[in-house]
Amino acid sequence: MKKRQRRMSSNVIGSIITLMVVFALTVSIIGYFNFTSAFEKEYDVSTYHMANTATFLLNADNLERYLAGEEEEEYLQTREYLQTYCEKIHVSLIYVIIVDRSDYGRFVSVFNVVDNSVDDSEYTAWEMGYQRNTTNDTYREKYRAIYEKEVPYETYYRTKTTDGQHPHITTMVPLIDSKGDVVAILCMQRPIRELTDARRPYVISIALSAVLLGAIAVIYVMTYLNRQVVAPIVKISEEASRFARENVMGGKRVSVGKYRELNELSDSIYKMESDMVTYIDNLTKATAERERIGTQLELASAIQENSIPTDFPAFPERNDFDIYAVMKPARQVGGDFYNFFLIDDDHLAMYIGDVSDKGIPAALFMMVTNILISDRTYMGGDPAEILSFVNNHLYEHNRTDMFVTVWLGILELSTGKLIATNAGHDDAVIYHRDEDSFRLFKTRHGLIAGAMPHMHYRNFSFELKPGDKLFLYTDGVPEATDCDNNLYTIDRMVEDLNRFRHDSPEDILSGIQGCVNEFVGEADQFDDLTMLCIELKEK
Repeated sequence: MKKRQRRMSSNVIGSIITLMVVFALTVSIIGYFNFTSAFEKEYDVSTYHMANTATFLLNADNLERYLAGEEEEEYLQTREYLQTYCEKIHVSLIYVIIVDRSDYGRFVSVFNVVDNSVDDSEYTAWEMGYQRNTTNDTYREKYRAIYEKEVPYETYYRTKTTDGQHPHITTMVPLIDSKGDVVAILCMQRPIRELTDARRPYVISIALSAVLLGAIAVIYVMTYLNRQVVAPIVKISEEASRFARENVMGGKRVSVGKYRELNELSDSIYKMESDMVTYIDNLTKATAERERIGTQLELASAIQENSIPTDFPAFPERNDFDIYAVMKPARQVGGDFYNFFLIDDDHLAMYIGDVSDKGIPAALFMMVTNILISDRTYMGGDPAEILSFVNNHLYEHNRTDMFVTVWLGILELSTGKLIATNAGHDDAVIYHRDEDSFRLFKTRHGLIAGAMPHMHYRNFSFELKPGDKLFLYTDGVPEATDCDNNLYTIDRMVEDLNRFRHDSPEDILSGIQGCVNEFVGEADQFDDLTMLCIELKEK
């Protein structure tokens, strides 16, 4: 009897242990795959958002110029931004490639930044212009899908590597230029060591919990423990698995009976679900808002660029003068502006201005001012009359207390006589060929436009002869600041202008831009930088 009872007990215990082992294995396998699936899904989405955010650091229109050795300062600054971003978000690689679209079998590297400290890797950054064959057909197909806009992005998991690299995820997003064309691909490589590091203790914890529950079940009353302990834990485990699988809040907190510990665990799971859902929602909203703002800034920048003449030579049919201008905003959009246009065959209007603010508000104020000046100039009148009209209209609708400095001139091309007025703007710099030097042409300034109504501005005039040049600028040039907070200054600007006094307007502006960049060095651009230069030529 006792022997049979012991044998029965052994059988029962053995069955329970077997069942618990099976249960432990089942829970571990389910947890393994659910955890892996949820982790990979989260990594896929989060890495895409990080890679997509990185595209806002790049000017897709200038990639070919970088490869040609142009825009070196912008290229170096962009590479520094990418390096900093790579280190901040803890990824191994960020690289930008232009793929040969004939068969997608080769590509050339534009940017490549590395952070080997993230995963104890040994990557070496590619130099700009480095060419390489596409790794395999899978990458080739993903490149093609991105360039042909079949997908918004692509992801490639390498959980098993044979070349000494660690397991990682590579996310590829398109770089789109201002025309809407895909011109390159930004790739971000992120280690997935966290997956293996987190998955192992997760599975082990599930297995140990099941074994422990089995041992307790052998010792204590099976039914009681099953009802009071095992069943609640299974409920919690199922809820955790369900949430890991669905990422959706459960209807209500799991009821686990009278044990405080199990109730606290259930409460923790429920709170974890709530916090995780809130976090995902907030992250989604923040990413969407960032993308919306980025799109708006790109649109504002394009509108601003289209509001000023940027095609040169501006008047290819005219050989009696040469004019050139550049504008470099401190932000994506700025408050500087310039414009020039022929009022008739013999009169050229030109002006340059600087709004008191930066960003989108300044850009809007700038475009309103630009439109008012151009429309009023076509109606006739001298510069002082035009600027008085513009000042009154700006003041009437200026609820933001913004203002603008303007230098406005009208040049009679047949005689070289230029009539101008100045609303608080920097003085022009003039080159006279017979003097063979640039000098600052100081005049009496009127009040800034938009600040007070009924202002009367004064005209002043001077004459340009063939070979003479006029240089206009905003305060972003003389007030450019280096890392030690030293200013470039007007005196230095005039001195550098004389270095290029025999050059064309385009080369003069390019030379001054180079001098400013050399002076500023690694310091950030503090203000918008705008310049305009005109040269009167022999007829």
